Amino acid sequence: MDPLLLVGLGAMFLALVAALVGLLAARERGAVTRTLAAADRGYRVAGTPEGPPAPGPGALLGRAGELGGRLTPAGMFAGLGRRLDRAGNPGWLGMDALLAYKAVLLFVGAAVGLLLALLFAGPFGVVVWVVVGAAAGFFAPDLLVAHLAQERQEEIRRTLPGILETLVVTVEAGLGFEAALAQVVRNGRGPMVGEFARVLHEMRIGRSRVDALREMAARSSVAELKSFASATVQATTLGVPVAGVLRQQAAEMRLRRRQRAEELAQKIPVKILFPMIFCIFPALFVVVLGPGLLRMLDALAP
Repeated sequence: MDPLLLVGLGAMFLALVAALVGLLAARERGAVTRTLAAADRGYRVAGTPEGPPAPGPGALLGRAGELGGRLTPAGMFAGLGRRLDRAGNPGWLGMDALLAYKAVLLFVGAAVGLLLALLFAGPFGVVVWVVVGAAAGFFAPDLLVAHLAQERQEEIRRTLPGILETLVVTVEAGLGFEAALAQVVRNGRGPMVGEFARVLHEMRIGRSRVDALREMAARSSVAELKSFASATVQATTLGVPVAGVLRQQAAEMRLRRRQRAEELAQKIPVKILFPMIFCIFPALFVVVLGPGLLRMLDALAP
């Protein structure tokens, strides 16, 4: 390949990395700037004129977010919000940053597609490669959010039985539901503990337990968590003791965990079938049958 083309590809990759790093840094500087501006307005002497805001990287990021919002269909915003909730709403990837990344990667993907088309496809495939690259760049942040959400929900499914057993022990020891949640949040780690911390915070600021638990179930795709929230809501509504409901839910979680482990164990023979056929058996045949075949060829040789 021509060295100039290699240099061009390397420059394109470095530009992409620099753009992503610049966006992350601009996001942090924009947050600091807004905080300082709010503090300045709070302590400003009355009657002091305010100057126009100075343009900076935060403004550029905001314009990119506006462009990403215009390019995103209206029906996709609710889905993006749900996926961000399931991903835990990471501080470095809010809705504004996500839309900004979609807009920036749209142009980066189009540029990469144009370069690949000029290298491999010729002039007739330029449009196709540019459109494919732009679409891939535009939807790449969506795939990232979906991946983060899937990992977080799987972690919730994995840690829920143990956390629920801890909650049962604390409730049966004499603590109330809110105090038991506080103990779990204080001593636990992980996304499930984070969900319980959000429920506890919502209840402390005046939201009812039923509404907080229903919102927690709506933010998750884990069937076990939805079942736990539904049972706790029914127990709270009907006045049933929460300890018995939690004990029953913990036993059901243990049963589901054992059934899931048995299901995964039964899938192992099917999963290792293709690696054995295409990777292990050929090498085994070469080791076992290779010497015999060589001797046969030597014996049949004139």
